[in-house]
Amino acid sequence: MQNRKYTLGVDYGTDSVRTMIIDTSNGKIMGQAVALYERWGKGMYCQPETNQFRQHPLDYIDGLKKAVKEAIAPLSQEVINGIAAISAATTGSTPIAINQEGTPLAMLPGFEENPHAMFILWKDHTAVGEAKEINELAHHENGIDYTKYSGGEYSSEWFWAKILHTLRVDETVRQAAYSWIEHCDWIPALLTGNTDPLSLKRSRCAAGHKAMWHPDWDGLPPDAFWTELDPLLTGLRDRLYADTYTSDHAVGIISEEWSQILGLPKDVIIGTGSIDAHIGAIGSAIKPYHMVKVIGTSTCDMIVAPTEEIGKKAIRGICGQVDGSIIPHMIGLEAGQSAFGDLYAWYRELLLWPANKIIGDSNLLDRETKSKLLEEMADGILTELTLAASKIEIDTSGIIALDWMNGRRTPDSNQNLKGAIQGLTLGTTAPHIFRALVEATAFGSKKIVEQFQAEGVRIDGIIAMGGVAQKSEFVMQILADVLNFPIRIIKSEQTCALGAAMAAAVASGIHNTFLEAQNAMGSGFQKEYYPIPENAKKYMELYDNYNALGHFVETQELEKA
Repeated sequence: MQNRKYTLGVDYGTDSVRTMIIDTSNGKIMGQAVALYERWGKGMYCQPETNQFRQHPLDYIDGLKKAVKEAIAPLSQEVINGIAAISAATTGSTPIAINQEGTPLAMLPGFEENPHAMFILWKDHTAVGEAKEINELAHHENGIDYTKYSGGEYSSEWFWAKILHTLRVDETVRQAAYSWIEHCDWIPALLTGNTDPLSLKRSRCAAGHKAMWHPDWDGLPPDAFWTELDPLLTGLRDRLYADTYTSDHAVGIISEEWSQILGLPKDVIIGTGSIDAHIGAIGSAIKPYHMVKVIGTSTCDMIVAPTEEIGKKAIRGICGQVDGSIIPHMIGLEAGQSAFGDLYAWYRELLLWPANKIIGDSNLLDRETKSKLLEEMADGILTELTLAASKIEIDTSGIIALDWMNGRRTPDSNQNLKGAIQGLTLGTTAPHIFRALVEATAFGSKKIVEQFQAEGVRIDGIIAMGGVAQKSEFVMQILADVLNFPIRIIKSEQTCALGAAMAAAVASGIHNTFLEAQNAMGSGFQKEYYPIPENAKKYMELYDNYNALGHFVETQELEKA
């Protein structure tokens, strides 16, 4: 493999799959493509009002085929023959029930349209009750706290809570499910043809951050713990896994079937899968004590630190610490916000509702004109809000908002929490509220930085990637002001796919380490935002108001519980 030049990075996001073919010697993009999920795009199998978000495995398969074929279409056969390896990153925790052969139930007769037989997307919060039960049992004074390396709080967004909820609500899935698999483990298994639940290689990243895997208890929490939680889980641990692998390991070789389907060489190496944000951190040139913020619909905030410095210390209030989840032989620390860009999208849809209803039902315009008008409004509303909000002075509106519209991931996960807006008057305008929402997402980020610092994890710098970081100067300047930190923006627009290509280069032996791959293949930085001192000072005062509102809302939630 040392003489092969190219790797293929695959990034499964919330709405689409992206592929990039990278020259491993210089980082040049040879080909790239994006394929949207057809069923997801139609809103199938989802119920936003109940926080149910499901994705069909066929969306992932169809998207992969389309995106890979489009990416290699303009390439010469010489370049295609030079593709040495593939690594994939996906959202997570996004598990699915599988049978004894490792086939997702949604791909079996009778389950094709059953949402409970599909991948349970990372932002699905239907398992809030189950997460609460896991925490109550784990925190019992007479037992081991299996959440200690997961920040001390298990989330409804994660593996075990989603499994237990599904087993409880769907008897047909319960009877058919032999085991369960994360999206990032299923794709490599599919590509190699080894989908045996007991022998396929599982991601250290997903296992450690989402399933409480840790060497201290020889892998996953023991069967006795799960049986005490609910007998429906009895025996499942033995049908999952004990060993896990970091993303520098190879899973195997592409199967002949998938080699033909994708039009790739028969000896392409398939790397171990990972969660998208963690691979994105590699693509973003992460280094010790520099926080990488993946800013999109939600955020994932990651830090790596030397194993000998973190040791056995359990960092409280975050989303986990896992040896090798990002960089092998270093502790990967994860935190994040359950909504960031999703908050802005929610507000956009809220403001567009009257237009969609009234214009959509109007007889004054023809169908094509109505469609174009509504599309123009949807495309332009955030731009206009940003322009107007940028002219509002800090604190002149008196509005404070909470960014908990999709619950709180960090610090101290609590998906029962709800968002809030305080300080509205008859003089409040749409841009006023939009600015308050942007400030709220920045304040939520500050809470994460402070949590790490309070736990003794220093932060020497901040790197940002993702759609919001790339596109919104308004949001990023407010974020820099609130955090009072310079923020460097990575140049690559597809950093997760780039990180996956780097992982493939290491898994195949083209590069020996991730640092070597980063130096050869990295995109560099496109911009740096510096905090404005007077703004940072003003935001410290508003941050106190944000904390006060948060304390009030959380207290009310606890009293209801």
